[in-house]
Amino acid sequence: MSKGVCDICPHHCRLAEGQIGFCRARSNVGGRIQAINYGLVTSIAIDPIEKKPLYRFHPGSCILSLGSFGCNLRCSFCQNYEISMADAQQVHVRKLEPEEVVNLAVSLQSKGNIGIAYTYNEPVVGYEYVYDCARLAKEKGLKNVLVTNGYCCEGKLDELLRFIDALNIDLKAFTKDFYQKISGDLETVKNSIKLAAETAHVEVTNLIIPGENDSEDEIEALSAWLASISQDIPLHLTRFFPQYKMTDRVATDVDKLYRLAEIAEGNLKYVYLGNC
Repeated sequence: MSKGVCDICPHHCRLAEGQIGFCRARSNVGGRIQAINYGLVTSIAIDPIEKKPLYRFHPGSCILSLGSFGCNLRCSFCQNYEISMADAQQVHVRKLEPEEVVNLAVSLQSKGNIGIAYTYNEPVVGYEYVYDCARLAKEKGLKNVLVTNGYCCEGKLDELLRFIDALNIDLKAFTKDFYQKISGDLETVKNSIKLAAETAHVEVTNLIIPGENDSEDEIEALSAWLASISQDIPLHLTRFFPQYKMTDRVATDVDKLYRLAEIAEGNLKYVYLGNC
């Protein structure tokens, strides 16, 4: 039997009938590659927009946030590994059709809700669901926020961006070697940031891990590259705490984080520190 090829991310998994992809959320079903996590919600909550984190997009507002399971990277420091590294048998889910999500978001507008954020796990592995929700939300005048690792094929991201108002993109590091460790590709993520910034509000998060991506030269290069797109792109430098498969590491030194922020501020207008 011939295999189908997934076109969502650069892994391009070749899947036989019933086979599940690297992300644990996509499979060959009846000869078509599709999201098997479609409508299967593991987490849903009303969050402050700043928690995404988005500091310069409708500050002070709230947003209905939801996620499913699966991810197309393998970060040993993942903060949401219980769902991002899980498959359908390992998580408790609630079935919510796109119409139900959008109706819920509309009903919460009186409480300050501005729209829907696709977050918690990697949303692009459930591409069809995010697309369907975002399209309906846009028709209702709601905002759509994508919190993503940016590891997505350009064509698919471009299609989705028609409905996305803001993104927080997690730029894990600024070296090819780091991305190879987590089964990703730096250039793909950089391209996603550039593409998104053409049509949407973009903020970037960088988790600073001691001994991995915390050199001053790396932060200088990362912030200078972001500034080459726009000096107005906010950068969130976030403190690492030991968890998942990195419990042998120490938390990021706060003084080091402040020093890296000073370097980034030499290139960017808006630099924020997280988890300090």
